[in-house]
Amino acid sequence: MTSMKITRRTFLKVSGATAAGTIMGGLGFDLSPAEVYAQELRIKGAKETTSICCYCSVGCGIIVHTDAKGKVINAEGDPDHPISEGALCAKGASSYQIAVNPHRLQKVLYRAPYSSTWKEVKWEWALEKIAANIKKSRDASFMEKNAAGQVVNRTNGIASVGSAAMDNEECWLYSKMLRALGLIYVEHQARI
Repeated sequence: MTSMKITRRTFLKVSGATAAGTIMGGLGFDLSPAEVYAQELRIKGAKETTSICCYCSVGCGIIVHTDAKGKVINAEGDPDHPISEGALCAKGASSYQIAVNPHRLQKVLYRAPYSSTWKEVKWEWALEKIAANIKKSRDASFMEKNAAGQVVNRTNGIASVGSAAMDNEECWLYSKMLRALGLIYVEHQARI
């Protein structure tokens, strides 16, 4: 009869494997095939609309998914966009929260000069108020000729700062409208 020599190392290997097998069996570890299914995507059947990130002047592309009612259900980077190629910064990646946020204002608020409170107003009233203020400021600060007598037709009382949410065509139209009003202080730094 041959005796089997068991070393400490062999004993630890065998007992460790036995303990691991016992634990895995007790946890329900099973190597038999399991029936699995993929979770259905929440964007299945959603309408895809391409857009531009509104945070900075880079103009990264975003795909916005909306359900049948037009509610935004997802926003992600557009892999076909030539600028960002699907990548978004932290702000752009969180742009979904702009549309789906219970704290977002849904109505127009107006605070009168020297008032400490805001009041709810109609869109029509707000747009007419903005137009009246633009006309009042333009009329008060319009300069037909400069000190040298040259025709300048400009207004010094209004300035404009652009928006990153505008594409090139919208910026062109916007700047044409501003120049038609006589503005000379036109800037487009979308990070402000």
